[in-house]
Amino acid sequence: MRLDRRSFLQQSAATFALTGLAHPALARITIAEMTLDVVSDGHLELPGSFAFEGLPKDDLMPVLQALGQPYDPLTPPCNLSLLRGNGRTVLFDTGAGSAFMPSAGKLPDTLDALGVAPEEITDVVFTHGHPDHLWGVLDDFDDPLFANASYHMGQEEWAHWTDPNTVSTIGSARQSFAVGAARRLEVIAERTQFFTDGAEVLPGVGARLTAGHTPGHMSFEVRAGNSAAMIVGDAIGNDHIALARPSWEVPSDQNPQQAARTRVGLIGDLAASQMPIVGFHLGQGGMGRIDKSAEGYAFIPVA
Repeated sequence: MRLDRRSFLQQSAATFALTGLAHPALARITIAEMTLDVVSDGHLELPGSFAFEGLPKDDLMPVLQALGQPYDPLTPPCNLSLLRGNGRTVLFDTGAGSAFMPSAGKLPDTLDALGVAPEEITDVVFTHGHPDHLWGVLDDFDDPLFANASYHMGQEEWAHWTDPNTVSTIGSARQSFAVGAARRLEVIAERTQFFTDGAEVLPGVGARLTAGHTPGHMSFEVRAGNSAAMIVGDAIGNDHIALARPSWEVPSDQNPQQAARTRVGLIGDLAASQMPIVGFHLGQGGMGRIDKSAEGYAFIPVA
């Protein structure tokens, strides 16, 4: 396995300059005959309360200060994963599209800079149904952007977002999430396949239930022989308190208590195995490993 961010960016410098993007792929890993790229959909712009509300500031602020992380605003990157090999071009999540936030929805430009047309995507695999992961599935005319793709979503996650009762039970802050998800999932319903925890979603792609951020949130292990990487979605929602204090219950998760239990277990496994990961909202390219630190854990990005 090769973690090779620097050489890939150097080779692609001419392409980046022509497109006006800083770079079309933030990081790359090869897994046997497969290539996994991290591609950007832009970033989010959020108030600090989104992640920190309810946490005791006497405990929180020293952690943030030690990590150089301001309380407000939060500008997490949106890192999608693009897997190519075995005759497939697989996109994990679809970004925010044009209707969620002006700072996001950049995926079509990023794919174009990589030389990947939307119609070349053979499969779309969703970690979960939040807007920054799902709403980019449709174009501005409400047609599927990835016209030739098959879609894959965990059964429990699909059931949550297509349940007509979700809009009244999810809470007022997320009601628009539920309405937007249901509308988009209806469009792709006939082309969507469902799976459960432990399933092989596609050849070399295994599902791991990492519930709590949403009821059916999934992470994915991409494996060929002894080489592997994990796409964790929002199960590890940032590279500051989620790692420094993984047991803290935070308001960005729909079920904070369950999400904290999931996060503690997942991070412990990843630190022990040293498996490379891609995190949707992790900084510095979004790809790296997790190491144990003095008081918690730390994200070590691709060098």
